Amino acid sequence: MKPLAPGTVIFHRHRGYGVIVLVNLMTGWISARFGSEVRTLDLNLSSDEVQHADGTPIMFRRAPPDRMPHVRLMAMVRLLHRAGYQRLYLYSWPKASGLHWRWHLFAGPRQWIERPWREGWYGSGADYNFNPIMGWGDNPGASAEELARALAQFDPQGLAQALGEDEEHAAWFEQVCATLAPDYAYSLGWDYHTGMPETLPIIGVRRNVPDYAGPPLPWPPGWHHLWKKSGQSPLLRYQPPTPGPLRITPEL
Repeated sequence: MKPLAPGTVIFHRHRGYGVIVLVNLMTGWISARFGSEVRTLDLNLSSDEVQHADGTPIMFRRAPPDRMPHVRLMAMVRLLHRAGYQRLYLYSWPKASGLHWRWHLFAGPRQWIERPWREGWYGSGADYNFNPIMGWGDNPGASAEELARALAQFDPQGLAQALGEDEEHAAWFEQVCATLAPDYAYSLGWDYHTGMPETLPIIGVRRNVPDYAGPPLPWPPGWHHLWKKSGQSPLLRYQPPTPGPLRITPEL
């Protein structure tokens, strides 16, 4: 995305070329001066069809932004499953504060508890709010295909471990994605005091999304049986490390 700042030359279909004199990216409003006009014109970047001088559209929050990356990750995992990387799994659960949601990708054996941790394969919605990327060299708003390519370049050894069949889980994941996207994601955590729910908990990935009212979804294959006997929450049984700076490292 090209930078927007005072002094940027823009084009408006009714006013022609102008120069930004004030920009507020928190609200999406700018003030610009056109031609010899003394007064400035206030424009909304979401609705006034403002363009850069070369004709590149300026798109600003035409849809409410995601406050967590889970649906983008689900779309990427779904794509990789269809490409034969079915041993790729997405674990998501709430942070202890309940204000944000963590995510963790892992590949190889479907071990939900003793799952492998690789640098850059886990994160939090709290970080995503301020820097909406995964950290693989991707760009904000990257498509599922672009995310998959970025992950493959970032950690080819890790992704290679996902190559193989897990048709049972891939079928479950396909059903979940088809039902929830683009406004909802799933959680694999629950409140220990209320007990494990019978169906998969669903969360909204952006603000002002109504509570999920779609069909109930099952837990991942093998998951319900795993916790039914112990009656404990996975959040109490296994605490992940705190995500650190993303960097490229050899295979762990």
